[in-house]
Amino acid sequence: QVQLVESGGGLVQTGGSLRLSCAASRSIFSIKTMGWYRQAPGKQRELVATITYTGTTNYADSVKGRFTISRDNAKNTVYLQMNGLKPEDTAVYFCYAGYLADYWGQGTQVTVSS
Repeated sequence: QVQLVESGGGLVQTGGSLRLSCAASRSIFSIKTMGWYRQAPGKQRELVATITYTGTTNYADSVKGRFTISRDNAKNTVYLQMNGLKPEDTAVYFCYAGYLADYWGQGTQVTVSS
């Protein structure tokens, strides 16, 4: 099992930056895929970014060039650096780990004001 705890969400103005962190309860060295998803009110959960254990990254078109996902295996933590935030980025952001099963964090709210 893997427990995931997100932090770093908050309220920011358009154009601002936030860095989300996802701390895992066990080593992430062998976790094949970790990532971030988000869910806005009334919408389905959607992919934001993923990173594999080899460092390969994948981004939603809507965040390419603005968001950067990274992982620190020594700290068992995955990060999402979000720059150039827009009101449409407002959502609850969830950390994801794919390790024998799918694991999710409890989510952290990101609100971007116009």
